[in-house]
Amino acid sequence: MPARNPSRSRFARTAAVLLLWAAASFAAVSAQVPPPPDKPKPPQQKPARPAPDPKAVALRGAYGPYRANNDLLSYDLDLRVDPKAKSWGGKNTIRFKMLKEDSRVQLDLVSALKVEKIMFEGSALAYTREYDAVFVDFPRPLKKDEVAAVDFYFSGQATGERGRGGISFGTDPVGRTWITTSCQGSGAMTWWPNKEQQRDEVENMVLRVSIPNGLTDVSNGRFAGKTDLGDGYTRWDWTIHYPINNYCVSLNIGTYVHFEDRLDGLSMDFYCLPEDLDKARSQFAQAKPMIECFQKYFGPYPFFRDGYKLVQVPYAGMEHQSAVTYGNRFANGYLERDWTGVGISLKFDFIIIHESAHEWMGNSVTAADICDMWIHEGWGTYMEAVYVEHMFGYDDALEYINGYKGKVRNRQPIVGPRDTHYYPPQDQYFKGALFIHTLRSIVDDDAKWWALVKGLYGRFKYQNIETEDVIRYFNDGTGIDLRPVFDQYLKCAAIPALELKFDEADGTVSYRWKADETSFAMPVRAGRKGQWALLRPTIEWQTMKTDLKKDEFEVDVEHYFIDVVKTI
Repeated sequence: MPARNPSRSRFARTAAVLLLWAAASFAAVSAQVPPPPDKPKPPQQKPARPAPDPKAVALRGAYGPYRANNDLLSYDLDLRVDPKAKSWGGKNTIRFKMLKEDSRVQLDLVSALKVEKIMFEGSALAYTREYDAVFVDFPRPLKKDEVAAVDFYFSGQATGERGRGGISFGTDPVGRTWITTSCQGSGAMTWWPNKEQQRDEVENMVLRVSIPNGLTDVSNGRFAGKTDLGDGYTRWDWTIHYPINNYCVSLNIGTYVHFEDRLDGLSMDFYCLPEDLDKARSQFAQAKPMIECFQKYFGPYPFFRDGYKLVQVPYAGMEHQSAVTYGNRFANGYLERDWTGVGISLKFDFIIIHESAHEWMGNSVTAADICDMWIHEGWGTYMEAVYVEHMFGYDDALEYINGYKGKVRNRQPIVGPRDTHYYPPQDQYFKGALFIHTLRSIVDDDAKWWALVKGLYGRFKYQNIETEDVIRYFNDGTGIDLRPVFDQYLKCAAIPALELKFDEADGTVSYRWKADETSFAMPVRAGRKGQWALLRPTIEWQTMKTDLKKDEFEVDVEHYFIDVVKTI
């Protein structure tokens, strides 16, 4: 896909700005699923890691000149995985089109992995490594619009550290080899070389995975066949027909059994361990009504040619494109917990619904910079409530989404500065979803709301977008200037507070918004429940007559995520 906004500022950012946001980005949650509830800290804590070097943050986060000068076309990733040595290596053929004449491009591979060589037109290229960046120099200037390809040979070894990123070598519950990847946050560069950012995606990809005979690899895209290499290894080939985020590329290697289904021509393939087949057949049945739901409210499943897969893994789950991974113990809720605490979560499998929702919002519609990841996570979390409404009714959906209020922290903005590898706080999930829920109440017309939701997906599918694009879309679709509302919820730490000041002797109530955005104005229902009046507060005081006393006057906080402050 074409790179967006290549004229953005590059590396000319001050060290002070980078240091300001380094800690937040370093603390990024690498799993796509929301983190478990807070647990008490153990008596002794490991020393905190130092903040990363500002230059390393800039190289990772900025869409610098040697990223912006080219447009990715395709990857052809061919690698061999050795379970005994816990190592891997191979080649990624990276095709790109030059957007301007230049003789250098930036690719990325973590410094712990080895660059074997980088080839171009039969000759080895010179390159420079700086932190995780690999600056590749060509022997001649590549002309504007020229299509070029490099063969990037690499190798890696597992470090033994727990956590996400890289390739995880392990065993299943009965001791068989089980190898997986999950690298959101840490980056796909932890196991293969690529252009490590989200603004530019390849248009398609081929993935070839050579593994010992007897094992199965399940990866993204459409299975294209397997080849016995005659040396104890078999190569599994996958063709990805659509743009794909780097972090969504995945390996799932193990002793898998397979069963399948179809939905109006869409292939649905399921992979699990042999011992879990009966449980998987029962639990994975939730995938079909989930896809029907999201197709109704958002649009057709985005990766029809590649199909939909659900693959058992030893971690909670991840939205790997067309190969969603699942480790939710074949039980409803989230890791067998009532995730929102109101009894609704246990009616469905959280991982199947949440991770698959990202096929629409996250994988098809993608944030161009990770500071805008609420586009993935806020919408993915809101889509849980859409599913609940579709399956169990509006009342359950309302109770479900309001159950997320207790998880909101309001300690820092969801959307931070671009080009600094700012990873949003966990509020991107819960506060993001509650903001979207509030936006529905602002629209206050469900037919119009669902048309806007479907239109949002249709407008931006297979694109990499920013928060600004979403704001412009809703402004155009509603005819309302919603920028102050978006900015208050996404770019400020606090949610708006409706201040109510009662003069019971005079029979009046004065009201205004307390908000960081000076032009914040949002309608809200208040008064007597069931007979709501629609107020239109601003940050200036307004007064109206009411026969309700302070304790009788209510605000519709089920439909608006706000604070309410009452005084006399």
